[in-house]
Amino acid sequence: MTLAKIRSWPYAYFMAPTDPRILAIHRASTDYAESWAGEDGIRRHARAKAAEIGCVAMGPGAGSIVRTLAAAVDAKNVVEIGTGAGVSALWLLDGMNPEGVLTSVDVEAEHQLIAKDAISQAGIAANRVRLINGKADEVLDRLTESAYDIVLIAGKPIDLADHITRALKLLRSGGILIIDRALWNDKLADPAQRDPDTVAMRGAIEGLANSEEFVGSLLPVAGGLLVAVKK
Repeated sequence: MTLAKIRSWPYAYFMAPTDPRILAIHRASTDYAESWAGEDGIRRHARAKAAEIGCVAMGPGAGSIVRTLAAAVDAKNVVEIGTGAGVSALWLLDGMNPEGVLTSVDVEAEHQLIAKDAISQAGIAANRVRLINGKADEVLDRLTESAYDIVLIAGKPIDLADHITRALKLLRSGGILIIDRALWNDKLADPAQRDPDTVAMRGAIEGLANSEEFVGSLLPVAGGLLVAVKK
């Protein structure tokens, strides 16, 4: 390595990782990527309703990835665990095959009423969405095995390991598992965080890293998005 070559490197290479300038640039890039896909008024309204009812809605950065994945596999049959206010459902439906059907499960009936309104406002045909009110473990056992292109999980961390096991049964070979908020509010990377939800999320996510059934990636977008393909 010559001195001339080193001198040609961008100045950023010589800054400390904690340098405020580097942090500001990184933050700006993250914000740019998060807003790149945009978010229409219906999604923004659904996000506002999610905040009112105490749900954490999927961000546009993660949403655009979910939409892209649905389009990439021409998804016709999708399961969503955790309907919330319908934000992630809108992203999924936007990328799915025009005749595809989304089955979304949530234990909170109020949440699904809000999601149903958002889906209707988006002009999506009612027969493309099945909103099932109930406990995920009970509902998922009634669905057809090896029949789904995507399973998206946005439920409670304490249930995640169980949901992953059920998702494995539901997904076809080559189907995609998606876990939203997989970095769990930036707690996952901090070993000092030992609350039950973080421990449960960490165990499930680390288990997938060594899984023989899936091959995947953990993306540091929004609150984290784990994407894995069933072998």
